[in-house]
Amino acid sequence: MAEREQLPIPDAAKQDLKSFELLRVWIAHNGQHVSLRAGVWQDPAAWGVMICDLMQHIANSYHQDQGFDRSKTLQRIRAGLEAELSAPTDQPTGQ
Repeated sequence: MAEREQLPIPDAAKQDLKSFELLRVWIAHNGQHVSLRAGVWQDPAAWGVMICDLMQHIANSYHQDQGFDRSKTLQRIRAGLEAELSAPTDQPTGQ
Protein backbone atom coordinates (compact mmCIF):
# COMPACT_ATOMS: atom_id res chain seq x y z
CA MET A 1 0.00 0.00 0.00
CA ALA A 2 1.39 3.35 -0.97
CA GLU A 3 1.99 5.86 1.81
CA ARG A 4 -0.32 8.35 0.10
CA GLU A 5 -3.20 5.90 0.61
CA GLN A 6 -2.71 5.75 4.37
CA LEU A 7 -4.99 7.81 6.57
CA PRO A 8 -3.37 10.68 8.45
CA ILE A 9 -2.38 10.24 12.09
CA PRO A 10 -4.29 12.74 14.27
CA ASP A 11 -2.17 15.54 15.70
CA ALA A 12 -3.05 14.56 19.28
CA ALA A 13 -1.67 11.06 18.65
CA LYS A 14 1.53 12.50 17.18
CA GLN A 15 2.00 14.80 20.18
CA ASP A 16 1.25 12.27 22.94
CA LEU A 17 4.30 10.10 23.58
CA LYS A 18 2.04 7.51 25.25
CA SER A 19 -0.34 7.20 22.29
CA PHE A 20 -0.71 3.88 20.47
CA GLU A 21 -2.76 2.45 17.65
CA LEU A 22 -5.76 0.25 18.51
CA LEU A 23 -7.13 -0.87 15.20
CA ARG A 24 -6.54 -0.91 11.45
CA VAL A 25 -9.07 -2.14 8.90
CA TRP A 26 -8.38 -2.70 5.20
CA ILE A 27 -10.41 -3.80 2.23
CA ALA A 28 -8.24 -6.16 0.18
CA HIS A 29 -9.04 -9.03 -2.20
CA ASN A 30 -12.74 -8.17 -1.85
CA GLY A 31 -12.70 -8.71 1.91
CA GLN A 32 -12.12 -6.99 5.22
CA HIS A 33 -8.77 -7.48 6.92
CA VAL A 34 -8.09 -6.34 10.48
CA SER A 35 -5.14 -5.80 12.74
CA LEU A 36 -5.98 -4.96 16.35
CA ARG A 37 -4.58 -4.70 19.85
CA ALA A 38 -7.15 -6.82 21.69
CA GLY A 39 -5.62 -6.81 25.17
CA VAL A 40 -5.76 -3.07 25.71
CA TRP A 41 -8.68 -3.23 28.12
CA GLN A 42 -9.34 -5.90 30.73
CA ASP A 43 -13.11 -5.65 30.21
CA PRO A 44 -14.22 -6.30 26.60
CA ALA A 45 -17.15 -3.92 27.18
CA ALA A 46 -14.66 -1.09 26.65
CA TRP A 47 -14.56 -2.12 22.98
CA GLY A 48 -18.31 -1.45 22.87
CA VAL A 49 -17.68 2.10 24.09
CA MET A 50 -14.94 2.53 21.49
CA ILE A 51 -17.21 1.18 18.72
CA CYS A 52 -19.98 3.56 19.83
CA ASP A 53 -17.55 6.50 19.72
CA LEU A 54 -16.40 5.35 16.28
CA MET A 55 -20.02 5.27 15.09
CA GLN A 56 -20.37 8.89 16.22
CA HIS A 57 -17.25 9.85 14.26
CA ILE A 58 -18.62 8.10 11.16
CA ALA A 59 -21.97 9.91 11.50
CA ASN A 60 -20.13 13.23 11.87
CA SER A 61 -18.08 12.48 8.77
CA TYR A 62 -21.18 11.69 6.69
CA HIS A 63 -22.74 14.93 7.95
CA GLN A 64 -19.66 17.02 7.14
CA ASP A 65 -18.93 15.43 3.77
CA GLN A 66 -22.42 14.78 2.41
CA GLY A 67 -24.84 16.68 4.65
CA PHE A 68 -26.47 13.50 6.02
CA ASP A 69 -28.51 13.78 9.19
CA ARG A 70 -26.37 12.47 12.10
CA SER A 71 -29.27 10.73 13.84
CA LYS A 72 -30.46 8.95 10.69
CA THR A 73 -26.89 7.94 9.87
CA LEU A 74 -26.48 6.44 13.33
CA GLN A 75 -29.75 4.55 12.88
CA ARG A 76 -28.47 3.08 9.58
CA ILE A 77 -25.14 2.12 11.13
CA ARG A 78 -26.95 0.49 14.03
CA ALA A 79 -29.28 -1.37 11.67
CA GLY A 80 -26.26 -2.73 9.79
CA LEU A 81 -24.57 -3.69 13.05
CA GLU A 82 -27.64 -5.51 14.36
CA ALA A 83 -28.20 -7.29 11.03
CA GLU A 84 -24.59 -8.48 10.94
CA LEU A 85 -24.70 -9.65 14.58
CA SER A 86 -27.88 -11.63 13.99
CA ALA A 87 -26.86 -13.13 10.61
CA PRO A 88 -23.11 -12.78 9.97
CA THR A 89 -22.03 -12.50 6.33
CA ASP A 90 -18.51 -13.69 7.18
CA GLN A 91 -16.60 -15.62 9.84
CA PRO A 92 -13.43 -13.90 11.10
CA THR A 93 -10.26 -15.93 10.85
CA GLY A 94 -6.65 -15.33 11.78
CA GLN A 95 -4.82 -14.66 14.97
